[in-house]
Amino acid sequence: MSDPCILRPVVDLLRRPEGPRERQVLLGARVEVLETLGDWARIRADKDGYEGWLRADTLGAEEAPTHWVSAPATHAYARADLKSPDLMALSFGSRVRVRAVSGHFAETAQGHIPVQHLTPKGQFLTDPVAVAELFLGTPYLWGGDSRWGIDCSGLVQAALLACGHPCPGDSGPQSRAVGTLLAPGTQPQRGDLLFWSGHVALVADADRILHANANDMAVAYEPTAAAIARIIAQGEGPVTAHRRPAIPA
Repeated sequence: MSDPCILRPVVDLLRRPEGPRERQVLLGARVEVLETLGDWARIRADKDGYEGWLRADTLGAEEAPTHWVSAPATHAYARADLKSPDLMALSFGSRVRVRAVSGHFAETAQGHIPVQHLTPKGQFLTDPVAVAELFLGTPYLWGGDSRWGIDCSGLVQAALLACGHPCPGDSGPQSRAVGTLLAPGTQPQRGDLLFWSGHVALVADADRILHANANDMAVAYEPTAAAIARIIAQGEGPVTAHRRPAIPA
């Protein structure tokens, strides 16, 4: 198979066949198949180089995407009519190929998608915090990368990739690779990233962070000072890194 991509709305990327979820990949994501084992394929995700196993039947020939879903979530309808049956729900970040536009709907292989929910490929957003705010209330899900469930590093990656900033999928690599490492005591500003051992949050403003967290079991705001104290009290230690992404103009 040349240039395979993900055919389903959300697919778990596993540590091993039938193993635990490591991350997820979304509809239209391009991947490289590294090996196959029965019904399983080990792949490398194009967006970040993440490797893992998924079922081979979730892959298909790529239909080169022209747009990506920039609403928190959307539906693909049977016809260019909001009262027609919905065929599929798609998360923020999904990639689709628009074949034609009819009124307020874009025709794709998945169905007709409202055009206001799509952004042309190569066109980015500008504020990672505003992107993360689209996920407010999304349930916390370990390894999750979609509007149906997301974790701390998945939220940060979704926010940065949508703004044209490369970003690994896990908080450890993020803490070493994203943007500029700032000296301890630097005043946080909107869009900065604060890291703990195994956790990451976006700085929303002078007093709050925004993160997918197991305390709320959701994407939520939290006062920064309270979050730092809570995480220390839980035995998970202090902030380990403070980084500032450089978002492309």
